[in-house]
Parts: sequence; C-alpha cells; structure tokens
Amino acid sequence: MKLVIVESPSKAKTIGKYLGKSYKVLACKGHLRDLPKSKLGVDIENNFEPSYINVRGKAKDINELKKAAKASDKVFLATDPDREGEAISWHLAQMLDVEPSKLTRIAFNEITKNAVKNAVDHARDIDMALVNAQQARRVLDRVVGYQISPLLWKKVKKGLSAGRVQSVATYMLVERQREIDAFEPEEYWSLDANLANNADKDFIAKFYGTDKKMNLANEEQAKAIEEKVKNTDFIVKSVEKKEKRRTPAAPFTTSTLQQEASRKLNYQSRKTMQVAQKLYEHGYITYMRTDSLRLSEDSLNGIREYIKTAYGDSFLPEHPRIYKSKRAAQDAHEAIRPSDFSTSPITLKDKLDKDEYKLYSLIWNRTIACQMIEAVFDTVTAIIYANEYQFRANGQSIKFAGFMKVYIEGLDVEEEKSDMLPELNEGEKAKLLNLIKEQHFTAPPANYTEATLIKAMEENGIGRPSTYAPTIATILARGYVTREQKKLYPTELGTLVTELMEEYFKNIIDVNFTAKMESELDEVAEQGREWESVLNEFYPEFKLCLDKAESHLEKVEIKDEVSDVVCDKCGRMMVYKLGRYGRFLACPGFPECRNIKSIVVSAGVDCPLCGGKVVEKKSKRGKVFYGCEHYPECKLATWDKPTGEKCEVCNSPMVEKETKTKGKVVFCSNQKCEKAKY
Repeated sequence: MKLVIVESPSKAKTIGKYLGKSYKVLACKGHLRDLPKSKLGVDIENNFEPSYINVRGKAKDINELKKAAKASDKVFLATDPDREGEAISWHLAQMLDVEPSKLTRIAFNEITKNAVKNAVDHARDIDMALVNAQQARRVLDRVVGYQISPLLWKKVKKGLSAGRVQSVATYMLVERQREIDAFEPEEYWSLDANLANNADKDFIAKFYGTDKKMNLANEEQAKAIEEKVKNTDFIVKSVEKKEKRRTPAAPFTTSTLQQEASRKLNYQSRKTMQVAQKLYEHGYITYMRTDSLRLSEDSLNGIREYIKTAYGDSFLPEHPRIYKSKRAAQDAHEAIRPSDFSTSPITLKDKLDKDEYKLYSLIWNRTIACQMIEAVFDTVTAIIYANEYQFRANGQSIKFAGFMKVYIEGLDVEEEKSDMLPELNEGEKAKLLNLIKEQHFTAPPANYTEATLIKAMEENGIGRPSTYAPTIATILARGYVTREQKKLYPTELGTLVTELMEEYFKNIIDVNFTAKMESELDEVAEQGREWESVLNEFYPEFKLCLDKAESHLEKVEIKDEVSDVVCDKCGRMMVYKLGRYGRFLACPGFPECRNIKSIVVSAGVDCPLCGGKVVEKKSKRGKVFYGCEHYPECKLATWDKPTGEKCEVCNSPMVEKETKTKGKVVFCSNQKCEKAKY
C-alpha cells in the first residue's frame, strides 16, 4: 500500500479516484506544526531558531497519519505546489517517524488524472530552498508582530496588532485618505458644440483651443469663447479615419482574479480565494495562488482547438499569444486556467453552486479570450473650426469583435463612451444646434477598493499572491479599516496606529523597504540564500526602534466615539464599539448596563408600503439589502434601494440601481411587471 498525503479532504477524495485501490489518500488539513501562539517561539539569540510545536487539536490527525505512514511502503507528500505547501511537507517529514527513504515529494499544478499520475512518476526530494523561504517569512512576521503588538496593547489598547504586511497596507489607505483630505479642487469649464451634418445627423464636438490646447479655467473664459463662436460658421477642417486594434487581457494571476471578481462579481478577495480553492480541489481549475502568466503548451493547444471549433478560424491568431510575467514572478506554476477545455461552464452548471459557477465562468472566458484575435475598431477624428477656435469630435465603432465576443476586462475607471460619428466631409459646413457650457471641478484621488488596493500592493511588491486576501481581512477585523460601498476607509484607530508606526517603526510601513524585504525572501527561494541572514540584517535596527518605542511612547487614551442615540435602559448616550462583525452601539455604563444595539443606516426615503423609514440591513452572508424599520409587521425587503415611490402599473415599490452603461436607473421591484426592465 502506498500513502498519499494532501492538505484538504475534498482534494483527497478527488485524487483517490485517479490513483486506484493500491493508494491510500489522507488529508493533513493544513499545518500540523507551527510556532506556539502563547509566546514568541523564536530564539533570537540563537540565530533565530524557531521552536515548532504540534498544533493544538490536531493530535488525532497526527496519530492517524503516523499509523498510516508506518503501514505503507511509500509515502508521497502531495501538499500544495507553493512555498507554504513545501513547508507543510517538510514538517510532515519531521513528524511521521518513518525512514527518510520511504518519503518523497510530489506536486501538481492541476488535479487531473494525467497531472497526478505524472507527478507520482516524477517524485522528487523536498525543496529546502522553498521551505527556507517560507520559514524566513514566518519567523520574520512572527518577530515583527509578536514584538510590536504587545507594545500597542500596553500603550494604546488591548486587541491591537501590527504586522509586516498589514501595517503597510493600512499605511497605504491612511496616506490615500490624507491626499483626499488635503486635496483642493480646481475649477474648470467645458464647452461642447452640438452640431448637425448636411444630412441633419447631430453629433458633439468638444472645444479644444486654437492650434494649441486651451484650458477654460472659469466661467468668464468659457463665456468669452461662447460669444465668439455662437454666430459664426463651423467648418470641417479635416476628417481622419483609422483602424484601432485592441488586444485581450492576459490570463488570470491571483491578483488579477481577485481584482476582476471584485469588479464583475462584487466578491471580496477572501471569498474569491475560498471559491477558487473549491474549484481547484474538485479538479476544475489550476492552482489559484500564482503570479505567473505562463500557459503550458498542452493548454494552449486545447484553447486554440476550442476557439477554432466554437468560433472559427477568423477568431484564431496565427500563433499562440505568449504573455510575459513580471521579473519577480514565481514562474514554476501556470496562470489560473480551467483544467480541461472540453468542460465549458454550461456543462458544469448542475455540478457547481452559484458562486462557483460564476467564478469558473469568469476564469473560463478570460482564458479563452486571451488566445483570441484582436478586436478591430473603426475610429474617426474630425477637426472643426469656428473662426480661429478648434473643436474636435471623436467616434468609434466595432469593426470586428475578436476576443470581445467572449470577454471584456473590467476597469476601475469608466471608459468614456464614443459612438460613431455621422458622415462628415472636409470643407463641409456643420449646423450649430446649441452650445453646452458646463462647470467642473478636478476630483481628488479615489479611495481604494479591495481591487485597487490589491493592484497597488502587487505593483509595489508588497506581499505575495497568498497574502493579499488575508491582509485585507485582518485590517478590517482589527477595525483599522471600514468598507462602505466597496470603498475602503481608514478609521480613527487605523490612523492613530499608523501615526505611531510612522514615529517609531518607519521602516516597517515604508513601501520600498517592505518590497526590498520581499525581494530578499525571494532570494532564499530562488538563489539559495541562507534564510537566517535575512533576519540578521533586519533585526538590529528593528530592535533599536523597539527599545525607543518602549521607553518613549506615552500611554495613549482612546475615547469611545459618542453617538446621538440614547440608551433606552439607563438614559446614557450610547457609544460606538467595534466587534467581530463590525461597529455597534453599546452603553458606556457597562457592566451595570449591558445594553447594545446594531447601527441603523437610513436609506433616506420613506417606506412606500407603510410610511416608515427604509433602512440598510445585512444578510447572513453580509450582503446589504433594504427593509422597513417596522419589519416584520411591514414586509418590504429588496436588494436594490427603494425610491419611496410605487409602480404606476402594479403598485409595487420602485427601486433604483447604478449601472455601468446607463448610470442610475429606476425600475419596478416586481420582476413580473413590465416596468421591471431597465
């Protein structure tokens, strides 16, 4: 009998089907050994020697694996194909009490029959460079977190924490908020000419300037131009027609999958990774923690065959597209892709739950599209003169959809829509219908969303693919950050802790310093650098900062923010507290008065059914919906925000939502009503 040890039970079940009865497949269920939770667990004086202990509650799993290993002829350590998985295999090798000759390591990027059997045929030794890279990160994070966090408990507040990556992420959010707060908007004006061609087809031309671009800084300047052009002829000076090509987005990495799932599916990064994990363990996608853009030759052949069959030769480029990964990428894995290109999303609709189906479809469509031919647009730019002033009109239309027939990448900022212009000829006189003069103000930088924060972390070299989602989850759980309508905002607590870190631990929150540390950890994995040397270089300066903070940091008193809600049990003004599920109201008279309340967020409209107030509520999964304050007496409940009005056709509540193409739309909440469409 041969034993295969994987990380998860569902993965064990899938692999067991492929290997047959001569193999026994068991799951270790993650780490079985780790640093102790109750103390530092790192001997700083002895070259940062870690003290690993068995994870509490895992004794039964450990004994079962030891027993199975002793009874087996061969033990295949088949944990995940990354640094964390390599380290788990190494810990297993230390724990199983069997001859080293019986142990061997196998790894596969996808859970398919061929991949698993190929891994067994090409078993190898444990890669100690990968193990040491994980060990260096684990010890480094432990030294930082377990030495700064107690200082924050003592000087600021119990339950706070600091970390090598989480503190930088919080700093990035705080710094962005500072930019927004310091931003001073500047006024500017636009002047558009609504024109018509000889066939009375209207179009918009935007004011450009003279031969040089002019900015209209105020209303006086805009009015002056308006007066000069409103009674003059608009003559088409030139019409330039071009073809523009657009190439498809690269296949998914961990970062881009999290970003796109946030934009298109409204998934938080943690949910994206949980769903992707299930798809991987069931054998539907390749390993989901990767920063590589590489696709294997077999997968490229499979994609191209599918495109040819489903869409025809006109959608297939002559050669496969090769996407270049970033220099620091760990290129041992492929990009995230479907495992089998004969398994289209529709064939799995009955096998996957709703979330799995949506994410699999996203991965499938992106992977197919990345190997399709470019989209082709017809573009037109018309330059129109009114006296010496120049106006420009732009238009475009799709000539050939190419990859856009399957997939279009989401954007963090809306693209300006541009329809095709009517037929215009050089020398033609355009008829002025009216001039549109508008005031605008420059906008501050946008608050980060999960998608844009992950993108910024990746671009700055902060963290690794496996750390983005847990980092965001941690800073939310600590109350350093709040999430509102997808946007992330630093709290007063997050700002205070960041200010303390800036004063005493500047390197820890320095983006460049953190990126340099990531590079040094990569050197351990890729160049065999001794992991202890990374710690020995880092620690002396860190210790000086720690000692300075210990002796100079004064006790910081954080006062609870007082609300305008009166405690209905004792009459005190309730205060805001932070709990496991976010902010709530509590009586400051605790423990004499233990009254607590959830925070009610008004939707700003009256209930169309009973006249009460419509408030925001949260489902069990944390999704916002809208209901009446008088629930359950009033049954109003809708995912979309009510307008306070009733439908003129069926008398159901009217609701509104923001769409990417039409902006804000209002429609009936009754799906059977003719007014439900928008």
